[in-house]
Amino acid sequence: MAEAQLQSDNIERLVLAPMEGVVDHIMRDLLTQSGGFDLCVTEFLRITESLQPVRSFYKLCPELKTNAKTPNGTPLRIQLLGNHPGFLAENAVRAIELGSHGIDVNFGCPTKTVNKSKGGAVLLQEPETLYQVMSAIRQAVPDNHIVSAKIRLGFDDTQLFHENVDAIQSAGVNELAIHARTKKQGYKPPAFWHEISSLNQFCTMPVTANGEIWTKQDAILCMQAANTNRLMLGRGALAVPNLAAVVRGRANKMPWQQVVGLLKQYADFKVEGDVGLYYPNRVKQWLTYLKIAYPQAQKLFLNIKTLKKKAEILPFLDSAND
Repeated sequence: MAEAQLQSDNIERLVLAPMEGVVDHIMRDLLTQSGGFDLCVTEFLRITESLQPVRSFYKLCPELKTNAKTPNGTPLRIQLLGNHPGFLAENAVRAIELGSHGIDVNFGCPTKTVNKSKGGAVLLQEPETLYQVMSAIRQAVPDNHIVSAKIRLGFDDTQLFHENVDAIQSAGVNELAIHARTKKQGYKPPAFWHEISSLNQFCTMPVTANGEIWTKQDAILCMQAANTNRLMLGRGALAVPNLAAVVRGRANKMPWQQVVGLLKQYADFKVEGDVGLYYPNRVKQWLTYLKIAYPQAQKLFLNIKTLKKKAEILPFLDSAND
């Protein structure tokens, strides 16, 4: 793709990343309110040797009850994680039957607990396993539904990067998202976007680039380096809640006053099984990202970091704009 085309107003697809333990259905609602996203991918549903009950899918993705879309109409795609081709295929079919807009498979999670159970990024050491998993899912899911995967550049290094992509493509996968770092590199900057462009010589799947996109300029540089006009936003969208609209050139960074409004709105959501700790914990977690882009978030975080009840935190939000 010519460099001249790779500008923010030519983004073909913008996806909200599936950040485990962070981007649940509530956060998906909040982050898609400003528009700009074309798709959300859920946190992963871990698949072992069983077909998960329907309630597990609804717990992961309550939006299945509303045509698998967020309140603003952004489609949802369920992500699965595991290593057993047969059981992953069965669960993929169930997700599609429940209304998921395609199936995504996680081969990128770097956490030790996930990797120890042979899920996520550890499978990037086994191209044949990638092929078997994705082939089983692709064969089980009707052809009119998208099957995608998310990977990193590799586990310890990039030696198997091309082989892994070739294995996934050979399985008939429709789309691929790539976090432009290895598992070993974790989330430490920089992201190596240029590595993605090396796939041009053989990869025909649409590729989505992910990693270190915090601003509109980052988005443009990523598209130019990776040679793709498909992007996935993760931590950057948590730091700037309307980042999708910003990188598309539709808006400036959300004012702090509006961010505080989202934090207050967060308090109104009801969470199944909530024992009162969800909001205090999650708002503190969100502030750790917000303070990257908003100095005011640091002060607010320090004010509430020891508080454990929603009622204690809300007064600080009321005065956060003072």
